[in-house]
Amino acid sequence: MAHLAVAGAEFAVRVTPRARRPGVVVEAGLWRVAVTAPPEDGRANAAVAEAVAHALGVAKGRLVLVRGTTSRDKLFRLE
Repeated sequence: MAHLAVAGAEFAVRVTPRARRPGVVVEAGLWRVAVTAPPEDGRANAAVAEAVAHALGVAKGRLVLVRGTTSRDKLFRLE
């Protein structure tokens, strides 16, 4: 998915925290990310950012959470 790593690109993400197995799937422009981290103290958000960054082949510091800090639906922007 490295071809999607363009500065300024935004990614709509649907998160499943406390999943049995972590994984990233892209369906019709929507990213579905499953993480094993619980949604406490920002641990799931950090795990999601790491998973999306890994899938894009960029550093996780380049991803900015624009919207959805406490929601399952999030919007990330690549800086």
